Amino acid sequence: MRSSVPSCTESKWGDTTTYTAKKKLQSWYQLPNGTWELGKVLSTLGAESVISISGDKVLKVNSESLLPANPDILDGVDDLMQLSYLNEPSVLFNLQYRYNQDVIYTKAGPVLVAINPFKEVPLYGNGYIEAYKRKSIDSPHVYAITDTAMREMIRDEVNQSIIISGESGAGKTETAKIAMQYLAALGGGSGIEYEILKTNPILEAFGNAKTLRNDNSSRFGKLIEIHFGETGKISGAKIQTFLLEKSRVVQCAEGERSYHVFYQLCAGAPSTLRGKLNLKSANEYKYLRQSNCYSISGVNDAEQFSIVVDALDIVHVSKADQESVFAMLAAVLWLGNISFTVIDNENHVEPVEDEGLTAVAKLIGCTIVELKLALSTRKMKVGNDNIVQKLTLSQAIDARDALAKSIYSCLFDWLVEQINKSLSVGKRRTGRSISILDIYGFESFDRNSFEQFCINYANERLQQHFNRHLFKLEQEEYIQDGIDWAKVDFEDNQDCLNLFEKKPLGLLSLLDEESTFPNGTDLTFANKLKQHLDSNSCFRGERGKAFSVCHYAGEVMYDTTGFLEKNRDLLHLDSIQLLSSCTCHLPQIFASNLRAQTDKPVLGALYKSGGADSQKLSVAAKFKGQLFQLMQRLESTTPHFIRCIKPNNSQSPGMYEQGLVLQQLRCCGVLEVVRISRSGFPTRMSHQKFARRYGFLLLDNVVSQEPLSVSVAILHQFNILPEMYQVGYTKLFFRTGQIGVLEDTRIRTLHGILRVQSCFRGHQARCYFKELRRGIATLQSFVRGEKTRKEYAVLLQKHKAAVCIQKLTRCRINRKRLVDVREASILIQTVIRGWLVRRCSGDVGLQQFGSRKGNESDEVLVKSSFLAELQRRVLKAEAGLREKEEENDILHQRLRQYEGRWSEYELKMKSMEEVWQKQMRSLQSSLSIAKKSLAVDDSERNSDASTNLNDESWDTGSNFKGPENNGLRPMNASLSVISRLAEEFEQRSQVFGDDAKFLVEVKSGQVEAGLNPDRELRRLKQMFEAWKKDYGERLRETKVILHKLGNDEGASLKMRKKWWGRRNSLRIN
Repeated sequence: MRSSVPSCTESKWGDTTTYTAKKKLQSWYQLPNGTWELGKVLSTLGAESVISISGDKVLKVNSESLLPANPDILDGVDDLMQLSYLNEPSVLFNLQYRYNQDVIYTKAGPVLVAINPFKEVPLYGNGYIEAYKRKSIDSPHVYAITDTAMREMIRDEVNQSIIISGESGAGKTETAKIAMQYLAALGGGSGIEYEILKTNPILEAFGNAKTLRNDNSSRFGKLIEIHFGETGKISGAKIQTFLLEKSRVVQCAEGERSYHVFYQLCAGAPSTLRGKLNLKSANEYKYLRQSNCYSISGVNDAEQFSIVVDALDIVHVSKADQESVFAMLAAVLWLGNISFTVIDNENHVEPVEDEGLTAVAKLIGCTIVELKLALSTRKMKVGNDNIVQKLTLSQAIDARDALAKSIYSCLFDWLVEQINKSLSVGKRRTGRSISILDIYGFESFDRNSFEQFCINYANERLQQHFNRHLFKLEQEEYIQDGIDWAKVDFEDNQDCLNLFEKKPLGLLSLLDEESTFPNGTDLTFANKLKQHLDSNSCFRGERGKAFSVCHYAGEVMYDTTGFLEKNRDLLHLDSIQLLSSCTCHLPQIFASNLRAQTDKPVLGALYKSGGADSQKLSVAAKFKGQLFQLMQRLESTTPHFIRCIKPNNSQSPGMYEQGLVLQQLRCCGVLEVVRISRSGFPTRMSHQKFARRYGFLLLDNVVSQEPLSVSVAILHQFNILPEMYQVGYTKLFFRTGQIGVLEDTRIRTLHGILRVQSCFRGHQARCYFKELRRGIATLQSFVRGEKTRKEYAVLLQKHKAAVCIQKLTRCRINRKRLVDVREASILIQTVIRGWLVRRCSGDVGLQQFGSRKGNESDEVLVKSSFLAELQRRVLKAEAGLREKEEENDILHQRLRQYEGRWSEYELKMKSMEEVWQKQMRSLQSSLSIAKKSLAVDDSERNSDASTNLNDESWDTGSNFKGPENNGLRPMNASLSVISRLAEEFEQRSQVFGDDAKFLVEVKSGQVEAGLNPDRELRRLKQMFEAWKKDYGERLRETKVILHKLGNDEGASLKMRKKWWGRRNSLRIN
């Protein structure tokens, strides 16, 4: 690895260190172990300074080794461009300060730096999406980068790309998913966005695996191209994959895992599927147990399997195809369990017919014999003859592993093809798209093989694109457009790319050349590299089969063991023919795809040997072609860079390793990016486009309509400072944030214009609507009037017809009634006349009988017929008379019933009246007796009255005034109470008598009244009973009071009692 101490520290920061030392400011000092410490300068003497660091430790150091620290107010700024002192320790401290607060995103000019937190952080969800969508939050975030790409795509009508890079385990895959979620929320609505998001579980299951550095490492690269419609909604997507690591299917290092889907299938397959596929647990398959790692902490493979199945349903992979996919996965696992046995002295082998061989043959749909021949023999064409060659043990194992890798690789490609069909069927596209690149990061392990070689080459090419966009093209454009610019130096990796791509002596060319030789080995390839490339500054030969390459991210040593075999990726025609002969449709599809690659076989020694008849291009050459196509696509887009940083290698949250982070920042060129952005002009626009976009904002007309003059007038009108922009030959260049002022003004002005237009259009629409409504109302009134008149005419006709019908009906009824009455009258008259005739004709007939006997024989016959008719009519009249008499009898019976009921009512009324009179007489007699007894008592006291008092003397005695003493006053009060009771009795008697008499008159019909006499009589009786009860109680109370008044006279009291009893008995008698 490169040294962690910057080589250009003195040249970069020599102009500030002296000032820092003199002013005794805080400074950064690098300890011998490479970490930076913040210290305070205590004193400076010459070229030496005394500083105090943590723990009150004092050191004497060289003043030139100190780097200035930023003031405390700038701690944790969200954009590194805001730092006053831009140096490595300040950037490291700022990132660590934010990381400790779970703020993992920081801007570095146009680049977003994302540090993997290795835990869940509360920075995502619908609330944050809405906030960034409304621009209510402007802090750095993946959402902000994605929103910028979306807005620029719509505004500039240029395709965008989001390039996510970083080391393995830095969080690139999760960052890509977060960007896709924001795009789905921003451009959703058609339903396709849900399918796009559901591709992530599928691709992660089939393309990701656990490595020593990352539990979910992408073992392939992918470019997701999301297309948008005219309205800005997602209309479709396309996924392109790069360089799947096929060797992981058959070989895993200790502590790593194969692809996730194998473990998910073994853990989560339902019992029916396990029975069909003859599935076992993961530790029973050789391909999976060689690494002794079967699970990942915190991950449930069974739950993940159900998520994958649901995702396959959403992207429209049928259940039958899903079973075929799982059958191919099981076949790959069972291929690893196939063993071989030696059959002769030349070490030739054949497969053992065990459970593994039988399971594979059943799952792919071939016979056991065909599978055994494909794994143990190889057909070769020599001249015109076909020769069958038996394979040795190592060759048979290679053939088995090659078949397993090919099946899995073809299955992965087929799945991606099905996903693309689901995401693009029936979708209309406008050509505008946003591409998200998620590709494997730079890798450097203890042992680096062919896969790391290709991965690091791809990262070199992406770094070149990064440098070209942010450094080379930026500065070249400044110089070509003639603006004042001080060139900024940066580390270019073009030499490393030349080492890979140069012909004919580049790494890739030499690898392909050695792969074509049948006798080429990994050792001969390593020796050839040392022979031809030893003079290259980026290459260094190592002992044995190893060599080292100085990448932009550091030096990596590669072991060439297996390079040639993996680059050839041999799959012979025997295996292809085996797949084409299978009854299952997926192996047949795989065979046709593999045969398509043999249309133009490789020319050379390898083809002549008959060994590469299934290989059109080497893996390295194919990958290089894909990489160049990817770069061409990215060059045609506006890129947005996200640099993912891994804070530690142990994947522990909260741990921040300065050396590891600093090495990644250097590899990403973050400091150079910030330096260029601070001193450069990141926003630029042509004169024509600037004038066309902002020209309408001018308050005064410009004399010259030339775009340059209009642009300058706009800049002067908005008072943009000269140092914040520069005018080039063809473009205007702005510093960060300046174009935002103009854009905000333009948007506000457009919104105002649109508001005025909307009001005017609304007024027009309302006027038109009112006029239209008046016209419609008039038309409706005419239509309704005409309709009503027609309905009235019909109704009038119906009325006339009804009157006519009623008239005819009434005439018919009356006529029939008249006829009936006339016939009845005639009948009665006939009967009466017949009776009269019979009465008269009896005597006349007797007198003339003798004289007419002989002459009127004919007249007798005629009279007899008339008599029969008269008799019939008489019988009919008699029957009608009987009916009338019966009706009269019924009416007489009802009349007698009514008369009986009336008699009963009269009896009841008389009895009630008698009872009433008796009760009234009883009360009257009681009251008279009380009056007389009191009068006698009063006369005895005064000795001037007679004992025989009548009712009139009682009334006069009540007003008697004797001598005023204590005995007469209570007696006078009692007499007044009894007088009031007597008056009340007379009044109530009169009222009840009048009411009873009125009800009797109503009952008899003498008086008409709208009331029920029976109910009113019952109510009157109830009122009388209530008054009678109350009046009796008051009368008894009066008697009690009178008894108390006589208690003080003992002798007279006894005499009074006897007299009172005698009077009562006489009254009762």
